[in-house]
Amino acid sequence: MAFGALLCALNKQFLAPDYFAAKSYRILKIWISSEPQQTNGILRFNAEVIAGYEDYQPYKVSGILLIALQTDSLKPIKLNYGNELMVAAKYLPVAPPYNPAEFDFRAWLASKNCYQQAFVKQNQVIKLGGQNGSSVIKYALDLRKRQVEIYRKIIKNDEAFAVASTLILGYRADLSGETLAAYSKTGTIHALSVSGMHVGIIYIVLNWLLLFLDRNSKLRLIKITIICLLIWFYALLTGFSPSVLRSAMMLTVYILAKSFNRPTNGYNILAFTAFCLLIYNPFLIWDVGFQLSFLAVLGLLYLQPKIYKWCYFKHRWADRLWSSVALSIAAQIATFPLSVYYFHQFPLYFIFSNLFLLLPVTLLMYLGIIILLFKFYFLAPVFEWIIIFLNSGLKWIANLPVSGISGVWFNRPQLFLLSFALFLFLIALANSHKKSLMLSLLGLLAFQLLTVVHQFTTGQQKKILFFSLKKNYAVAFINARTAILLTNLTESDKNYRFHIEPALSQIRIKTVVFIKWEADTTLAHFKKKDHQLHFYQYKILLYDPYFNARRIAGHRVFDMVWFHQNPEIAPSTLYKNIIFHSLIIDASNRDYNIDKYRKDANKIRLQPYILKKNKAYLIDLNN
Repeated sequence: MAFGALLCALNKQFLAPDYFAAKSYRILKIWISSEPQQTNGILRFNAEVIAGYEDYQPYKVSGILLIALQTDSLKPIKLNYGNELMVAAKYLPVAPPYNPAEFDFRAWLASKNCYQQAFVKQNQVIKLGGQNGSSVIKYALDLRKRQVEIYRKIIKNDEAFAVASTLILGYRADLSGETLAAYSKTGTIHALSVSGMHVGIIYIVLNWLLLFLDRNSKLRLIKITIICLLIWFYALLTGFSPSVLRSAMMLTVYILAKSFNRPTNGYNILAFTAFCLLIYNPFLIWDVGFQLSFLAVLGLLYLQPKIYKWCYFKHRWADRLWSSVALSIAAQIATFPLSVYYFHQFPLYFIFSNLFLLLPVTLLMYLGIIILLFKFYFLAPVFEWIIIFLNSGLKWIANLPVSGISGVWFNRPQLFLLSFALFLFLIALANSHKKSLMLSLLGLLAFQLLTVVHQFTTGQQKKILFFSLKKNYAVAFINARTAILLTNLTESDKNYRFHIEPALSQIRIKTVVFIKWEADTTLAHFKKKDHQLHFYQYKILLYDPYFNARRIAGHRVFDMVWFHQNPEIAPSTLYKNIIFHSLIIDASNRDYNIDKYRKDANKIRLQPYILKKNKAYLIDLNN
C-alpha cells in the first residue's frame, strides 16, 4: 500500500518540475494522445504537452491537457492519434462540481492524471507535419476505425450500429438514453463494456481456429504465442479499458500455466494481475471499471462454487443453466455495495436479464467477428436483427413493474458498513462462524440506523436550494419529499438531469413541481405573486427589468433580493426603498453587470452571493 501511494505521488503530473501549467504559456506544442471524439461540432481529446512558448522561445514541458476543439462547420479539421499541433490556448484548472450530488468531472479527470482543460477554436490550431506516440496504437486505432466504417455501411439501424461498435470493438458510439437506461436498469451494462466475457469468446474462437497446431510441442508453443499476441492486440484494439486489461492479463497467465503444466490459483492470478496493472498505471485504483471488474472476478472465484453447490441437477442443460445463474448471483453480490454507491440503483431482475443476454451476446460476438474477418457481409441482416431483438427484450424487462430500485443514495460511512456487514456475512456462511455472523448483523444494524436517521431528517426538511448553472436559473423550495422548482428548464433537459435531478434524488425528493419566473403560483406554504415569493416565513424579492416597486404594499422588508436578467437599478439604490438582508445574483446576468452589482453592494456593506461558477447556495429553514 505504501509503495502504491508512493507510485501515485511520483506519477502526479502537476508535481513534475516541468509541468506546463506552472506557467501561463500563450502557445503550446502538443500531440494527441487519445482517439478524438466528435460530438455536436466539438472534437474532444487528451493531449500530451511537449513544449510551451514564451516570447517566441520554446521551453520543454510535460503534462496532460484535455482539449475541446470547436471545428469549422464548412471545412472541419481532421485529427488523429499522434498528430502534433500548435495551439494558442488559455488553459484552466478543471472546475469542481458546483451542485450537490453532481458528477465530479474534476475528480474523474484527476484519476486519469489530467488537471487542466482548454476550449479552442479551429483557427487557433495549426496542424504540424510531425507524428508522435506509439505506431502500434496508431495502427490499432486506424484498424478499428476501418472496422467501424464497415459496420456503418452494412448496418442500417443507428442504434444497432452503436451497440455493435461498442460491443465488438469497444468504440464508444452514441447510444440513445433509452437504450443505455435499459441496459443499466436490467444490470447488463457490463455487456456494453468489452470485458472478460468478450476476451474469453475471442480465446475460444482463436483456440478453435488454431487446433491444427496441437500436433506437437513446438507447434503448440507457436499456437500459444499467436493466441496471446492476438488477445493483447484485441485488448489494444478495444481501447485498453481496465476490464479488458484485467481479462487479457489473467487469460495470458492462465494459458501459459496450462501450457507448461504448472498449477494455477485463481486468487494468485487475480492479485498478480492487479499488481502488474497498478505498476503500469497506479491511477487505475480509482477507476470504477477497475474496481468493479476485480470485485466481480473475486466474487466468481469465491462465491460461485459455493452458490453452485446449493442445487444439483442431473440434466446437463439444467445444470448449465444453474451454473449461469450462480455466476450472475456471485458477481452481483460481490459488486452490490460499490455499484449501488456509484450508480444509485439496483436491478431486481438481473438473473432473468443476464440469462436472456447470454445467448444473443455470444451469437453477436461470433457473428461480428466472422463478418469482419471473412467479409461475410450477407450475415449483416441477421446480425442487425439479433441486436434489435436484444435491445427490445432488455427494454421490455426494464419496463416491467418493480424492475429495479432507483434513487438509492448512501455516503462513505454507509458504504463501509454495508461492505463490512456483507463480507462478514459471507465468511459466516462459508465457515459457520457465529461471531462473524453477529458482527455482520451489528454492521447491518448500524447501516440501517444511519439510513433511518437520513430518512427521518429528509422527511422533516425545509430548504431553499439555489443551483449554480452556466446560463439558466433553478431554485428548489423543498418541503419534506416535495420540491417546487422555479426554473426555465424542463424535466427532459440535459442540464436538469445532470445538475439538478441528482441533488433532488439524493435528498429523497419524490415529487417535483415545475414553475416559471413569469407565472404567479400559490401552493401549500408557497406563494409567488407580483415579483414577491413567500416560502413559509422566508421572503424573496424577485428583481428583474420588469419589476415595479409600486406593487409592493405595506412592510418592505425581505430576507433576500434575487437579481435576474440584468436589472438597471443597482443594489444600493434599491436599498433606499426596500430593506433586504442578503443578495443573490444568478447566471442570467451578464458578467460585467455581475461585477458592477458586486461592487455596488459593497457600498452598503453587503456581500452578494454570485451563483455563476460558484457552489450552489443552500438556505436551511430548520436551523
